[in-house]
Amino acid sequence: MIGLTLTIIMVALIAAIFLLERVRPGMVTAIEENTIAGLLAAITVISFVQVVLRYGFNTGITGALELTTVLFAWLILFGMSYGIKMGMHLGVDAFIRLMPPKMFRVVAVFGAVCCLLYGLILLNADWLKAFGAQTKGGAIDYWSRMFKLGIGMEDMRYPGFLQALGLPERVQRWVAYVVLPIGLSFVVFRSVEAIVAMVRGERELIIAGHEAEELVAENKDALKD
Repeated sequence: MIGLTLTIIMVALIAAIFLLERVRPGMVTAIEENTIAGLLAAITVISFVQVVLRYGFNTGITGALELTTVLFAWLILFGMSYGIKMGMHLGVDAFIRLMPPKMFRVVAVFGAVCCLLYGLILLNADWLKAFGAQTKGGAIDYWSRMFKLGIGMEDMRYPGFLQALGLPERVQRWVAYVVLPIGLSFVVFRSVEAIVAMVRGERELIIAGHEAEELVAENKDALKD
């Protein structure tokens, strides 16, 4: 039941983002970029402060390592979908560039479909049973189990004033890992967007194309003077 509820929430969230992008595309991009920048800044600051406290004052922040690990996971999962949206993921396209245009598009779309399947499998692999695969579970199932069990993190703890308000001592794993279904849902959403754009001819690849060559071409005359 929890898994179904979470799935409905994810679908509603993706639908809301899709509609918002039709009206204010710049706003969604700004939110994504600020979220990624904020996570990276938080990891940097926490790590720096922890080093100063550890080597300068022989103390430290309890749970700092675990917190930065969780934040890094958030950064990766949000960055995956943003990279698909902006075409920033690295890839090798030298071989498929030699193909005829129609074959090139077919192979490029196939690569995007593989990214979509990757996100779907990680999100929920139960649908593979229809093809005879002996597998189950995924991010939605894992998060649902963590929510039911209420298991806390090893070292991450709520501040004392929040514990006084009734929160448990340790941060629950479902709080830290909620990014799993959210991030992978975004990966699926952005992969579908990329596939549609490629079929329409609005986009060539799901990966970054000849980015280095384009930069060289743009700046080939920069040193002439």
